[in-house]
Amino acid sequence: MFTDVYQRITDQIVAELEKGVRPWLKPWNAVHAAGRITRPLRATGIPYRGINVLMLWAAATAQGFIAPLWLTYKQAQELGGQVRKGEKGSLVVFANTIKRTEQDEATGEDLEREIPFMKGYTVFNAEQVDGLPAHFYAVQEPALEPVERIERAEAFFAATGAVIREGGDRAFYSMAEDRVQMPPFVAFKEPEAYYATLAHELTHWTKHEKRLARDFGRKRFGDEGYAMEELVAELGAAFVCADLALTPAPRAEHAAYIASWLKALKDDKRAIFAAAAHAQRAADYLAKFSTHAAAEEPEKHSAAA
Repeated sequence: MFTDVYQRITDQIVAELEKGVRPWLKPWNAVHAAGRITRPLRATGIPYRGINVLMLWAAATAQGFIAPLWLTYKQAQELGGQVRKGEKGSLVVFANTIKRTEQDEATGEDLEREIPFMKGYTVFNAEQVDGLPAHFYAVQEPALEPVERIERAEAFFAATGAVIREGGDRAFYSMAEDRVQMPPFVAFKEPEAYYATLAHELTHWTKHEKRLARDFGRKRFGDEGYAMEELVAELGAAFVCADLALTPAPRAEHAAYIASWLKALKDDKRAIFAAAAHAQRAADYLAKFSTHAAAEEPEKHSAAA
């Protein structure tokens, strides 16, 4: 099962990439009461993370689901619902480690070893289930106007404290200077495209040794390490944009990366899992600055009063 899960998910993503489709870019065009643009949610409202986000985004896109809420068969029953006959569930995974005590052959001492394991289980979208509480199906108008969403993005990225400069016609992160370079805001056709590009470059920014110290052994442009880092940045940007309620279109140059991503995924069935995990850590790292700023805001108001 451990091996099968890795291979099954990798095969699904490879199949989409071979069609020129990035399964982590969902055409967000519908509104659900649980959130206009969001990560997939458990029945409890807790967001899924890492590889499960990609898998459920892809499943929702393929089947046209609006609801971001997913439940196991048992959870649906406990809530008074029933999965409709003939509905096919979607795979998600749970990864953890177990500790095993083993005796060292040389010294005879007991040693604890952590062994990773992964298991897959099936969930159903709320739209595949009848009889659930009303909030699982509720649809509403967007809670935020476009201008408010963009302002939120501005605040999010500013809170990171990253050095971001505008000018020129290229977007990149300079490791040597530890700064992000962006083309002028007005150079982008849509505000969302600017913020998606910035999220991509700031995901690269998190790799610095004083932050997440992420290194795939990149030696030159286009090698395996380069492809993995670009995949992490691509996924990290997708996670951040989902959390910020942004709907970016794919950047034109992303098409050039697909071949290198396909090679990386075909060579190593665990590559997409590793990339998603690194991307999740990067998204979490960027989000923590906004969380800290929000927590400090009441204190500032109190002091001013």
